[in-house]
Amino acid sequence: MSDDNGFASPDWAELLDREMRKRWSAVADRTEQMAGSALLAPGKMVRPLLLLHSAEATGGDGAKLLPAALAVEYLHVATLVHDDIIDDDQLRRGKPTVHARYGMADALVTGDFLILNVVTALSECTAVPPAAVFEAARVIASAGADVCRGQVREAEMAGDLTCPVADYQEMAALKTGALFRGACRAGAVLGGADDEHADAVTRYAEHLGVGFQIFDDLLPYLGDATGKPATSDVANLRPTHPVLLGYQAAGQRDRQRFAEALSGRLPAEDAHRLMRALLVTTGALERSRQRAAEEIAAARRSLDGLPGEAAVEQMVRIAEMAIDRSR
Repeated sequence: MSDDNGFASPDWAELLDREMRKRWSAVADRTEQMAGSALLAPGKMVRPLLLLHSAEATGGDGAKLLPAALAVEYLHVATLVHDDIIDDDQLRRGKPTVHARYGMADALVTGDFLILNVVTALSECTAVPPAAVFEAARVIASAGADVCRGQVREAEMAGDLTCPVADYQEMAALKTGALFRGACRAGAVLGGADDEHADAVTRYAEHLGVGFQIFDDLLPYLGDATGKPATSDVANLRPTHPVLLGYQAAGQRDRQRFAEALSGRLPAEDAHRLMRALLVTTGALERSRQRAAEEIAAARRSLDGLPGEAAVEQMVRIAEMAIDRSR
């Protein structure tokens, strides 16, 4: 599952960071320590920011929704903890993953613990009508369920270079896009948005999620793997967006080389070098970059006409940074 790099929102980001540290820096027991080690690793909390900005973009008050924003981050980090176990990645955000530091069993418990804390955090939104909190909980839970569906679909695609690109994008919409969608729609619901405005930020999130994931697929080949091994995708036989595009464009000889790179028979570093060379030769990196840019442009257009101009500007900025992590 994708991680974040390069996003910032000066006001809410500082407040979220301060609140997260207040809750998880001085903790009582080992379970909370393990959760804190995952939550306090360097990250930009894009999904909590999207929840707050979506509330304000649709006319609501984000100041009432800080616990809900933290809830979304708890769920996101829980999925990362479990994803690192599945991929056996030893680094996340440049630091040891939870299972690398504490062991597999405790990492599984940590992910479960964070998921349960989503409910606790949402229950703190006492300044919001209970019906809105209930609906936001349903939206976030549904998004979490879609992440699980996306994870299963990704596992089914492992090693399959003939997988249609459309199927891959549907998987990305579930595995990565779902939590963007859940954060944005929950923010709109908690902020009291009407259906039209809630649908607008939902469309924004769906396009953002796919664009974000496609660009994320490029990072291992652009020299930036967001703090985890650049070889992770090839080591896990993952046919990412540029790999599928490259394979489709390749001739018979290069298709055989694609298959070799994603076979699991080569050392991971060799497989990664071969895959990168093939993606450059076929032009797949640039075509994936363009596809990501198209999704981000669609995300920006989805926000047209929303009342909260300042929040909309922040959401546009986040969308633009999704395909330019150097900012």
